[in-house]
Amino acid sequence: MKDFEEYIRHGEPSQKEKAQNWQIAIGLQQVDGLTPSEYLLENARQNIEGDITIDEVKKRIDNYYKQEDVRKNADSNRTEEADKVSLRITEMLSNTTFNFSSLEYIAIHRRLFTGIYKFAGKIRDYNITKSEWVLDGKTVLYSDYEMIRATLDYDFNEEKGFKYKGLSKQEQAEHIAKFVSELWQIHVFGEGNTRTTAVFTIKYLRSFGFKIGNEVFSKHSWYFRNALVRANYNDWTNGIHATQKYLMNFFGNILFNENNSLKNRELHIGYGEYLMQQEIKDDNDTVKLQNDTVSDTVKLKFDTVTYNVFILIKENPSITADEIRSLLNIGIATVKRKIKLLKDENILTRLGSDKTGTWQITNN
Repeated sequence: MKDFEEYIRHGEPSQKEKAQNWQIAIGLQQVDGLTPSEYLLENARQNIEGDITIDEVKKRIDNYYKQEDVRKNADSNRTEEADKVSLRITEMLSNTTFNFSSLEYIAIHRRLFTGIYKFAGKIRDYNITKSEWVLDGKTVLYSDYEMIRATLDYDFNEEKGFKYKGLSKQEQAEHIAKFVSELWQIHVFGEGNTRTTAVFTIKYLRSFGFKIGNEVFSKHSWYFRNALVRANYNDWTNGIHATQKYLMNFFGNILFNENNSLKNRELHIGYGEYLMQQEIKDDNDTVKLQNDTVSDTVKLKFDTVTYNVFILIKENPSITADEIRSLLNIGIATVKRKIKLLKDENILTRLGSDKTGTWQITNN
């Protein structure tokens, strides 16, 4: 992947385009924990260089997996799936044709997974649940299998009739996020829904004229999936509500070159508890955040609750007081008191109204 970055930064235009498509395709395998082989990566490099065509890559990969010893090893870690689906995604992204319809969506799944899943391109005929890390093992409620076809057609008809003209960038992103999250929630297929939805989404956005680069989908495909999960999960008894804000962060980076934080730990339903479990080091007066991927050390100026409120606002300037209350499991009066303290210290300022405005950090 690092080699592909060189083509993107310094290659010819055709090399840059190929490298971007390969990076997206390979990065999307992360949503199912798959890693393509070095053999595929080498052939991808040759394709980017222009030494071989995509059809020649396809022939080589097919022949490669006809070898018994290779197939036996690939079956254990699903490398064959990662290689073939990466190749097929690259091929589809290189093709500029697109038809906005439920048939196109189903056709993408069929082209991606033929020979890999027996049900490639077939609507599931059973109900499913999936244990999600981001939900502490709980599952999203997916569409009942008897309602899939009707729900799918309804969503596409509604989107086809929607008018984007006259909408602000924010409103465009919000509607796209809503459509994509609802499409994914149907979970039309037994497996491969996120990769299918991602490919469809990229081609749909490109049909609007958006320049969808490699960066976000190639490096944050797991965030994309987790954001879809959080957009479709409710547990009101524990103060957890479906939210589009994480998808908005994702699409804001794609569509409008925003620089939103895309950290998976922030999507976990227990993220507020993670913040509360900070380790305070008395010897150097610092706080160390304990989390799944990152440790940040900062000067401790306020009590930990105020600091936690500050961190949540910094990570998501649009967060509401009620969302902070839910994440930190504290009273709304406490949240407002801590926010007032931060404002009084000239650390926070409010831009816009209390209902629709955002926070601005004026002093870290």
